[in-house]
Amino acid sequence: MQEIDAVAKLAALAQPMRLRVFRELVTAGAAGLTPGVLAERLAVPAATLSFHLKELLHAGLATQERASRHLIYRADFTQMNDLLGFLTENCCQGESCGVSAAPCKPARPAAARPAASSTHRTRVATPRR
Repeated sequence: MQEIDAVAKLAALAQPMRLRVFRELVTAGAAGLTPGVLAERLAVPAATLSFHLKELLHAGLATQERASRHLIYRADFTQMNDLLGFLTENCCQGESCGVSAAPCKPARPAAARPAASSTHRTRVATPRR
């Protein structure tokens, strides 16, 4: 990964709502989430969510796929792992520091996961005022 790519990815994650969106996509794994489910889970207006998803797509941290009439967004685990690798490639000056840098990958393939449903309810923390 080039430094300029890492900067773009880190800049995309340097906004609280965008970071929350990305973390939801990471949690969803290979199954991904529809914008409706994401908006409900994060209690964010659709237009705001759309803006943040566009920024994550542009930075290469998320992918978008059309499934019938729905859009499915997923975290791009390859790009995420490349960013983590870039950040840690010179960790401890090449000496073992005892920290495992195993890449992240979804535990189950998308076909084995239950489909994302807009009826799924997740508790969302109330924003501080």
